[in-house]
Amino acid sequence: MYKVLIVEDEKVIADALAAHLSKWGYQAVCVSDFQDVLGIFETEQPHIVLMDIGLPFFNGYHWCTQIRKISKAPVIFLSSMSDNMNIVMAINMGGDDFITKPYDLNVVVAKIWALIRRTYDFTDNSNIIEHNGCVLNMNDQTFTYNTNKVELTRNEYRILQCLLENTGRVVSRDRIMEKLWEDEAFVDDNTLTVNITRLRKKLEDAGVKDYIKTKKGVGYIIS
Repeated sequence: MYKVLIVEDEKVIADALAAHLSKWGYQAVCVSDFQDVLGIFETEQPHIVLMDIGLPFFNGYHWCTQIRKISKAPVIFLSSMSDNMNIVMAINMGGDDFITKPYDLNVVVAKIWALIRRTYDFTDNSNIIEHNGCVLNMNDQTFTYNTNKVELTRNEYRILQCLLENTGRVVSRDRIMEKLWEDEAFVDDNTLTVNITRLRKKLEDAGVKDYIKTKKGVGYIIS
């Protein structure tokens, strides 16, 4: 499920957007604290942002610039300030599209899907595993979260694949080592620990913290 962050101070408009997006299978989150839009973005890690221009405290251009410093997630501006200067400003500040108010909700959905399709383009969906916004691509052995793409070693990829294929279940260290041995990677207990540590560091650098949890004396789990 793709997550959409709605940065709109008119509650009626924000709620209508959220309700309509939910009908199309999106998870919609409405910002309520307009002094901390960036903090909410970092917490929610949305796949796409719908941004009004005229907001309390700081305008949408400011927040788009701040988001661009830490993420490539698409930003669509929604505004009645639709003169050429504002449209150009929105794009120059890092926006990906501009929709003029009042708008057709179905047009908004269509534009969201078009941007998501372009941004999160996985060639063969049968060869990906997705969980909580995290995607393991089995075609090129990469991990992607919020457009942050991480290259994995063969062992790191096999470990993550094994855990994701058993989401919600504890996988023993012995089972993970068997998985690696099947791929002719003969690792011992210490080598597995090193690989788990490196994998966790890469996931954290991509913005995913505590993704792989340790069950002491048993193994590991992605819950």
